[in-house]
Amino acid sequence: MMCKTLTTSLLTVALATGMSISGAQAASLPDTMIWTAYDVGSQGHSEASAIADAFGKASGTRIRIQPSGSAIGRLQPLVSGRADYAFLATESFFASEGVYDFSERRWGPQDLRAVAGRPSTFGVPTAADADIETLEDLKGKRVAYTAGNPSVQVKCDAILAFAGLDRSDVDIVMFPTHKASMSSLVEDRADATCTTTTASQLYELAESPRGIHWVDIPADDEEGWKRMNDVAPVFQPFKETIGAGLSESSPANMLAYRYPIIVATADKSEDEVYEVIKALDENYDLYKDATAAIQRWRISDAGTPPIDIPFHDGAIRYLEEKGIWTDEMQEWNDAREARLETLKNAWSTTLEEGEGMDEEAFKALWEEKRQAALSK
Repeated sequence: MMCKTLTTSLLTVALATGMSISGAQAASLPDTMIWTAYDVGSQGHSEASAIADAFGKASGTRIRIQPSGSAIGRLQPLVSGRADYAFLATESFFASEGVYDFSERRWGPQDLRAVAGRPSTFGVPTAADADIETLEDLKGKRVAYTAGNPSVQVKCDAILAFAGLDRSDVDIVMFPTHKASMSSLVEDRADATCTTTTASQLYELAESPRGIHWVDIPADDEEGWKRMNDVAPVFQPFKETIGAGLSESSPANMLAYRYPIIVATADKSEDEVYEVIKALDENYDLYKDATAAIQRWRISDAGTPPIDIPFHDGAIRYLEEKGIWTDEMQEWNDAREARLETLKNAWSTTLEEGEGMDEEAFKALWEEKRQAALSK
């Protein structure tokens, strides 16, 4: 009788205060969401699809994935409010910095936040017969680059910087596509390149007469890592065991960056982002076997800096509850937010001073203002 009376009393209170029974319950994922991702067949699209399917099975959330082969195509729906989240790579850093595609007047530094981002590795595969044992040995060697791909190029430049080198120290061989760059080693048109570990052409190189060798990026070289992160402050050491010529018994030290990164705008509801990262964590077992590297979405790996953009407050709240978020991580996040604010202020000044300039002159002015702001 007491239980019945208590239940009736709670119902009466809920009705009197205008709350529905469902509103009195804990928050949950939205009923529907739109995510953007790389093209169908890409790693990013495959992982977004697996996670979306897990969310659907667990909570009934319907998610439509909108694929795009361009950075602008993945970002525009997000910043315009037509998409809820975007599965991005290094273009999230470019967008927050206002560089490359995002240096045009209509863009500039974007106020983006990370929900989480899976560690992905990137290194320097060489032909084993090229006699390249260290990064310093790249000097004078043929290094394959991909034209029109700033996401890859900035990582290659950062790796050269690690060794105190730049493009002038090596023989850059520019190829029109990523596929052509990867094939160049087995075809003896280059001696080294920089890429992820699972490109199909690298397995061909490993089986070819040239063979494959991964150049070591020493985890304990503090000065090297400082030079690398001066190019883009998003990299960290990682020992990789998955990929061509790699195994548990034959790993290689590489750099880790984040791909894919689940990205939201800074003004996205804190409660909703909290629910999204919570679902990402709690439904891990539903998607962890979908691809070779998707197990790295473990929240203890995917929910920690460094990453291309600051973490969203909703994500931080969940990570704090899980005991993952530390004071050092908060310091990193505060510094990353401060950098973004500095760039946004510099952008406002550039827009005022650059009024009437043609596009090329405006971009040159912005780069000058950007570098000045970051050097203070």
